[in-house]
Amino acid sequence: MSPTQIIVVIVAVLVIAALAVAVRTLARRRSLRDRFGPEYDRVVAERDSRAAAERELRDRERRHAELTLTPLDPESRARYAAAWEELQVRFVDSPAETVGDADELVTRLIAERGYPTGDFSDQAAHLSVEHARTLTHYRDAHEIHLRNTRGEASTEDLRQAVVHYRALFADLLGEDPLKPRPPAPRESDEALGDRAEPAKHERGPDDPADRIPDGPERHPERHHPDTPQDVTNR
Repeated sequence: MSPTQIIVVIVAVLVIAALAVAVRTLARRRSLRDRFGPEYDRVVAERDSRAAAERELRDRERRHAELTLTPLDPESRARYAAAWEELQVRFVDSPAETVGDADELVTRLIAERGYPTGDFSDQAAHLSVEHARTLTHYRDAHEIHLRNTRGEASTEDLRQAVVHYRALFADLLGEDPLKPRPPAPRESDEALGDRAEPAKHERGPDDPADRIPDGPERHPERHHPDTPQDVTNR
């Protein structure tokens, strides 16, 4: 083999190796983007380079793999869903206190699932591996909660905080805590008589009259938590 042919072979091998590295890098990058979603872009924007950001995300995956996560049994899921429904009802009269209660309830659920609940940044990093789609909601809610403790949050801020908390809460719960349920059995038409509408105790559990208003139009003087759409979708 001539020197020229040797050089050509060496160059070809180097090009193939470089292509293989590039393909592997792109595949790993695509995998991280798919898994972390908006969290990928946030970390890239915060770090000095994309490579540093991707190293951090891979380290999160490694640490997440060391956790022992526990799925909720039906009883626990029902208990948390009931607690959340009660919490949203309390918001009407005590919005500031309710936001603090929402933070505590979400933290308890996070702990029961098996995630660490010490430092908030570390907690968010662990959650980002499987709950990246709703993590931005959690960060926004936590920020409003901190402002609320300083007396700097408006009623609208507090309403938004409950909406944000509910997004992660539903994601961790595996279902919307206020999902529609079958209406309660109604009396026959003869038993109802001339009553124009059923009494409150006869309405279904999700009757709009018994739910927190979705916006200020029902009670212009105050805002209430609304219901986000499709919060369980990651």
